[in-house]
Amino acid sequence: MGSLAAFPVLIITLMVQLAIISRLPLLHGTADLMLLVLVAWALQERVRTAWLWTLLGGIMVTLVSGLPFYMPIFGYLIATGIALLLRRQVWQTQLLAMFVTTFSTTLIYHGLSLAVLQITGRGLPIGDSLTLVTLPSALINLMLALPVYTLITDLAHWIYPAEIA
Repeated sequence: MGSLAAFPVLIITLMVQLAIISRLPLLHGTADLMLLVLVAWALQERVRTAWLWTLLGGIMVTLVSGLPFYMPIFGYLIATGIALLLRRQVWQTQLLAMFVTTFSTTLIYHGLSLAVLQITGRGLPIGDSLTLVTLPSALINLMLALPVYTLITDLAHWIYPAEIA
């Protein structure tokens, strides 16, 4: 059931990100709703389809992104890996893991994006990129982390109900 739910949830997430979230920048940074959804999904205890959701989400973002085709997939795989690692290590405080993963993976994703753009010759000044894009994006992602985590937790409980003994 979790695999089938990935398609509508991720398509709606991408549409909301493109139509609404991208139109609400802070300086030049915007939130990455797909990243937040994938991290929140990976942090759920009963979820076993986090890698599938990550691949689907990465492919969807790749189709609409100006970055090279492998960058969103690779960035989201790193985010899911960190989330799954934190889920095992900090299992009692998943909300803290959500905030830590959101902040760290936003910085990693933006760092990788800047590196790829530098390599391909479309680089941006690093100082301006950090202060005008990366840090505002991290702030917006942190502000949206709690509502996204709450919605995805409810979705996970609906898809994977607790077994009654």
